[in-house]
Amino acid sequence: MSSFIVYPAIDIRDGKCVRLLQGDYNQETIFSDSPLKVAQSWEAQGGEFIHLVDLDGAKAGHPVNDAIIGAIASSVNVPVQVGGGLRTLADVEKLLGLGVSRLIIGTAAINDREFTEAVLGKYGDKIAIGIDARNGFVATHGWLETSEVRAEDLAKELAAKGAETFIYTDISRDGMMQGPNVEGILSMAVASGKTVIASGGVTSLDDLLRLNVHSSSGIGGAIVGKALYTGNIDLGGALKALGQK
Repeated sequence: MSSFIVYPAIDIRDGKCVRLLQGDYNQETIFSDSPLKVAQSWEAQGGEFIHLVDLDGAKAGHPVNDAIIGAIASSVNVPVQVGGGLRTLADVEKLLGLGVSRLIIGTAAINDREFTEAVLGKYGDKIAIGIDARNGFVATHGWLETSEVRAEDLAKELAAKGAETFIYTDISRDGMMQGPNVEGILSMAVASGKTVIASGGVTSLDDLLRLNVHSSSGIGGAIVGKALYTGNIDLGGALKALGQK
Protein backbone atom coordinates (compact mmCIF):
# COMPACT_ATOMS: atom_id res chain seq x y z
CA MET A 1 0.00 0.00 0.00
CA SER A 2 1.33 3.41 -0.96
CA SER A 3 2.06 6.14 1.59
CA PHE A 4 -0.35 8.41 -0.30
CA ILE A 5 -3.47 6.57 -1.41
CA VAL A 6 -5.97 7.70 -4.03
CA TYR A 7 -9.43 6.51 -2.97
CA PRO A 8 -11.95 6.31 -5.84
CA ALA A 9 -15.32 7.25 -4.35
CA ILE A 10 -18.61 5.50 -4.95
CA ASP A 11 -21.61 7.25 -3.41
CA ILE A 12 -24.63 4.95 -3.28
CA ARG A 13 -28.21 6.16 -3.29
CA ASP A 14 -31.25 4.06 -4.20
CA GLY A 15 -28.86 1.34 -5.32
CA LYS A 16 -27.12 3.57 -7.87
CA CYS A 17 -23.74 5.29 -8.07
CA VAL A 18 -24.42 9.02 -7.77
CA ARG A 19 -22.81 12.32 -6.82
CA LEU A 20 -24.42 15.12 -4.85
CA LEU A 21 -23.48 18.78 -5.17
CA GLN A 22 -22.21 19.98 -1.76
CA GLY A 23 -24.13 17.14 -0.11
CA ASP A 24 -27.49 18.42 -1.40
CA TYR A 25 -29.84 15.47 -1.88
CA ASN A 26 -31.83 17.57 -4.36
CA GLN A 27 -28.82 18.07 -6.62
CA GLU A 28 -27.96 14.56 -7.72
CA THR A 29 -26.21 13.19 -10.78
CA ILE A 30 -26.49 9.46 -11.50
CA PHE A 31 -23.28 8.03 -12.98
CA SER A 32 -24.09 4.31 -13.00
CA ASP A 33 -26.86 1.86 -12.15
CA SER A 34 -24.24 -0.61 -10.87
CA PRO A 35 -21.92 0.48 -8.04
CA LEU A 36 -20.42 -3.03 -8.16
CA LYS A 37 -19.27 -2.63 -11.77
CA VAL A 38 -17.87 0.79 -10.95
CA ALA A 39 -15.87 -0.66 -8.05
CA GLN A 40 -14.48 -3.41 -10.24
CA SER A 41 -13.50 -0.80 -12.82
CA TRP A 42 -11.59 1.27 -10.29
CA GLU A 43 -9.75 -1.82 -9.10
CA ALA A 44 -8.88 -2.76 -12.69
CA GLN A 45 -7.41 0.71 -13.21
CA GLY A 46 -5.09 0.29 -10.24
CA GLY A 47 -7.13 1.59 -7.31
CA GLU A 48 -5.63 0.35 -4.04
CA PHE A 49 -8.53 1.18 -1.71
CA ILE A 50 -12.17 1.96 -2.55
CA HIS A 51 -14.27 4.49 -0.68
CA LEU A 52 -18.01 3.84 -0.38
CA VAL A 53 -20.66 6.16 1.03
CA ASP A 54 -24.15 4.95 1.89
CA LEU A 55 -26.00 8.21 1.23
CA ASP A 56 -29.35 6.68 2.17
CA GLY A 57 -27.75 5.46 5.39
CA ALA A 58 -26.33 8.88 6.21
CA LYS A 59 -29.81 10.35 5.97
CA ALA A 60 -31.61 7.48 7.71
CA GLY A 61 -29.13 7.08 10.57
CA HIS A 62 -28.46 3.40 9.88
CA PRO A 63 -26.96 1.41 6.99
CA VAL A 64 -29.39 1.00 4.08
CA ASN A 65 -27.31 -0.25 1.15
CA ASP A 66 -25.43 -2.92 3.09
CA ALA A 67 -26.30 -5.69 0.58
CA ILE A 68 -24.59 -3.75 -2.22
CA ILE A 69 -21.68 -2.86 0.05
CA GLY A 70 -21.21 -6.52 0.98
CA ALA A 71 -21.30 -7.53 -2.67
CA ILE A 72 -18.61 -4.99 -3.51
CA ALA A 73 -16.39 -5.97 -0.57
CA SER A 74 -16.53 -9.64 -1.59
CA SER A 75 -16.03 -8.97 -5.30
CA VAL A 76 -12.87 -6.84 -5.27
CA ASN A 77 -9.41 -7.78 -4.08
CA VAL A 78 -8.59 -4.41 -2.57
CA PRO A 79 -9.78 -3.05 0.78
CA VAL A 80 -13.00 -1.08 1.03
CA GLN A 81 -13.91 1.66 3.50
CA VAL A 82 -17.51 2.66 4.16
CA GLY A 83 -19.29 5.61 5.74
CA GLY A 84 -22.89 6.63 6.14
CA GLY A 85 -25.28 6.13 9.04
CA LEU A 86 -23.12 4.14 11.43
CA ARG A 87 -24.56 4.77 14.87
CA THR A 88 -24.51 1.43 16.73
CA LEU A 89 -22.04 -1.32 17.56
CA ALA A 90 -24.35 -3.79 15.80
CA ASP A 91 -24.11 -1.78 12.56
CA VAL A 92 -20.32 -1.67 12.85
CA GLU A 93 -20.05 -5.39 13.45
CA LYS A 94 -22.44 -6.19 10.61
CA LEU A 95 -20.45 -4.26 8.02
CA LEU A 96 -17.11 -5.58 9.24
CA GLY A 97 -18.64 -9.03 8.96
CA LEU A 98 -19.44 -8.31 5.31
CA GLY A 99 -15.74 -7.88 4.61
CA VAL A 100 -15.40 -4.10 4.89
CA SER A 101 -11.85 -3.18 5.94
CA ARG A 102 -12.49 0.21 7.52
CA LEU A 103 -15.58 2.03 8.71
CA ILE A 104 -16.07 5.77 8.93
CA ILE A 105 -17.80 7.24 11.94
CA GLY A 106 -19.16 10.70 11.18
CA THR A 107 -22.23 12.17 12.89
CA ALA A 108 -21.89 9.82 15.86
CA ALA A 109 -18.44 11.26 16.59
CA ILE A 110 -20.27 14.42 17.67
CA ASN A 111 -23.58 13.09 18.94
CA ASP A 112 -22.54 9.86 20.66
CA ARG A 113 -19.07 10.11 22.10
CA GLU A 114 -19.54 6.98 24.24
CA PHE A 115 -20.24 4.88 21.14
CA THR A 116 -17.36 6.47 19.23
CA GLU A 117 -14.85 5.84 21.98
CA ALA A 118 -16.13 2.28 22.39
CA VAL A 119 -15.61 1.38 18.72
CA LEU A 120 -12.21 3.07 18.68
CA GLY A 121 -11.23 1.04 21.71
CA LYS A 122 -12.51 -2.23 20.25
CA TYR A 123 -11.61 -1.94 16.57
CA GLY A 124 -8.73 0.57 16.46
CA ASP A 125 -7.41 1.09 12.96
CA LYS A 126 -10.56 -0.41 11.41
CA ILE A 127 -12.27 2.85 12.35
CA ALA A 128 -11.74 6.21 10.68
CA ILE A 129 -13.33 9.42 11.92
CA GLY A 130 -15.05 11.40 9.20
CA ILE A 131 -14.97 15.11 9.95
CA ASP A 132 -17.05 17.16 7.55
CA ALA A 133 -16.62 20.87 8.12
CA ARG A 134 -18.49 23.97 7.06
CA ASN A 135 -16.52 27.16 7.82
CA GLY A 136 -14.36 25.19 10.24
CA PHE A 137 -17.27 23.72 12.22
CA VAL A 138 -18.34 20.08 12.12
CA ALA A 139 -21.43 19.28 10.02
CA THR A 140 -23.57 16.24 10.84
CA HIS A 141 -26.54 14.18 9.62
CA GLY A 142 -25.44 13.95 6.00
CA TRP A 143 -24.36 17.63 6.10
CA LEU A 144 -27.89 18.71 6.90
CA GLU A 145 -26.89 20.26 10.23
CA THR A 146 -23.87 22.24 11.47
CA SER A 147 -22.65 21.84 15.05
CA GLU A 148 -20.81 24.29 17.31
CA VAL A 149 -17.77 22.03 17.51
CA ARG A 150 -14.57 23.09 15.76
CA ALA A 151 -13.19 20.43 13.43
CA GLU A 152 -9.62 20.63 14.74
CA ASP A 153 -10.77 20.41 18.36
CA LEU A 154 -12.74 17.24 17.60
CA ALA A 155 -9.73 15.70 15.86
CA LYS A 156 -7.47 16.41 18.83
CA GLU A 157 -9.98 14.92 21.28
CA LEU A 158 -10.54 11.74 19.29
CA ALA A 159 -6.85 11.27 18.53
CA ALA A 160 -6.35 11.16 22.29
CA LYS A 161 -9.00 8.40 22.41
CA GLY A 162 -7.26 6.23 19.84
CA ALA A 163 -8.29 7.51 16.42
CA GLU A 164 -5.47 6.99 13.92
CA THR A 165 -7.19 8.09 10.70
CA PHE A 166 -9.36 11.08 9.88
CA ILE A 167 -11.22 11.87 6.69
CA TYR A 168 -11.60 15.61 6.33
CA THR A 169 -14.15 17.16 4.00
CA ASP A 170 -14.49 20.87 3.42
CA ILE A 171 -18.13 20.95 2.31
CA SER A 172 -17.70 24.25 0.49
CA ARG A 173 -15.31 22.52 -1.92
CA ASP A 174 -17.21 19.25 -2.41
CA GLY A 175 -18.42 18.67 -5.95
CA MET A 176 -17.53 22.23 -6.93
CA MET A 177 -14.40 21.27 -8.91
CA GLN A 178 -12.47 24.14 -7.27
CA GLY A 179 -9.61 22.20 -5.74
CA PRO A 180 -9.14 20.96 -2.15
CA ASN A 181 -8.53 23.11 0.91
CA VAL A 182 -4.91 21.97 1.27
CA GLU A 183 -4.17 24.39 4.12
CA GLY A 184 -7.15 23.18 6.14
CA ILE A 185 -6.30 19.53 5.56
CA LEU A 186 -2.68 20.03 6.55
CA SER A 187 -3.72 22.01 9.63
CA MET A 188 -5.96 19.10 10.66
CA ALA A 189 -3.07 16.64 10.24
CA VAL A 190 -0.71 18.79 12.28
CA ALA A 191 -3.30 19.46 15.00
CA SER A 192 -4.23 15.81 15.42
CA GLY A 193 -0.81 14.30 14.83
CA LYS A 194 -2.53 11.55 12.85
CA THR A 195 -3.19 10.57 9.26
CA VAL A 196 -5.72 12.74 7.43
CA ILE A 197 -7.32 11.73 4.14
CA ALA A 198 -8.45 14.67 2.03
CA SER A 199 -11.99 14.66 0.71
CA GLY A 200 -13.89 17.20 -1.34
CA GLY A 201 -12.77 19.38 -4.20
CA VAL A 202 -10.06 17.24 -5.79
CA THR A 203 -10.38 18.33 -9.42
CA SER A 204 -7.12 17.63 -11.19
CA LEU A 205 -3.87 15.73 -11.12
CA ASP A 206 -2.24 18.91 -9.86
CA ASP A 207 -4.49 18.80 -6.79
CA LEU A 208 -3.29 15.27 -6.01
CA LEU A 209 0.34 16.29 -6.49
CA ARG A 210 -0.10 19.29 -4.17
CA LEU A 211 -1.56 17.02 -1.48
CA ASN A 212 1.08 14.33 -1.99
CA VAL A 213 3.81 16.87 -1.20
CA HIS A 214 2.52 16.81 2.39
CA SER A 215 2.36 13.03 2.77
CA SER A 216 5.24 13.12 5.25
CA SER A 217 3.29 15.66 7.33
CA GLY A 218 0.26 13.43 7.72
CA ILE A 219 -1.83 13.84 4.55
CA GLY A 220 -2.22 10.16 3.77
CA GLY A 221 -4.35 10.26 0.67
CA ALA A 222 -7.28 11.77 -1.17
CA ILE A 223 -10.79 10.65 -1.94
CA VAL A 224 -11.65 11.43 -5.55
CA GLY A 225 -15.20 11.35 -6.83
CA LYS A 226 -16.65 13.67 -9.43
CA ALA A 227 -13.33 14.34 -11.19
CA LEU A 228 -12.98 10.63 -12.00
CA TYR A 229 -16.51 10.40 -13.37
CA THR A 230 -16.17 13.50 -15.54
CA GLY A 231 -12.77 12.42 -16.84
CA ASN A 232 -10.90 15.38 -15.34
CA ILE A 233 -8.68 12.83 -13.60
CA ASP A 234 -7.64 9.52 -15.14
CA LEU A 235 -7.04 7.12 -12.27
CA GLY A 236 -4.33 5.07 -13.95
CA GLY A 237 -2.53 8.18 -15.18
CA ALA A 238 -2.74 9.81 -11.76
CA LEU A 239 -1.29 6.77 -10.03
CA LYS A 240 1.57 6.71 -12.53
CA ALA A 241 2.28 10.41 -11.96
CA LEU A 242 2.35 9.77 -8.22
CA GLY A 243 4.89 7.00 -8.79
CA GLN A 244 2.52 4.19 -7.89
CA LYS A 245 2.36 2.29 -11.20
